[in-house]
Amino acid sequence: MPEGTPATITSFPYLPTRGCLLGFDFGLARIGIATGEIETGLTNPLATIALKSSAARLNAIARLIEEWQPVALVVGLPRPLSGEGEHALEPHCRRFADRLHGRFRLPVHLADERFSSVEADYSLRGVGVRNWQVRKKKLDAVAAQFILQHFLDTLRHATS
Repeated sequence: MPEGTPATITSFPYLPTRGCLLGFDFGLARIGIATGEIETGLTNPLATIALKSSAARLNAIARLIEEWQPVALVVGLPRPLSGEGEHALEPHCRRFADRLHGRFRLPVHLADERFSSVEADYSLRGVGVRNWQVRKKKLDAVAAQFILQHFLDTLRHATS
């Protein structure tokens, strides 16, 4: 994505056939992060960043990017259930995606994240994590995993 080009939801993004992706569930209080592999289509929750300053958040992300060496990043974009208008967090997520691209010079794809937190909560309950405080610590990373998994699944269906 050229500098200054705002991130947009891409229907059929170009990606290499293999390589690591990092997925993000952006929130004002926490950022969930997941990792995935293009070739296998497998994803896993990775981390939750709960730092207050943007600089500290980006530095933590920089360490993960250095460690995982992703070929691209995927940021969840909240959309209204009706599909019309703009979700209150949408501008924040777009700004976050633009910052990631500007700092790390990696392709950044936006993916519809509707229901990712609900799916993550349901999944955690399904594996026996009943306590809300325990689920809350894991929720954002698992939501990022669902965002990234849906992105990879959509990509596979679009290219097959």
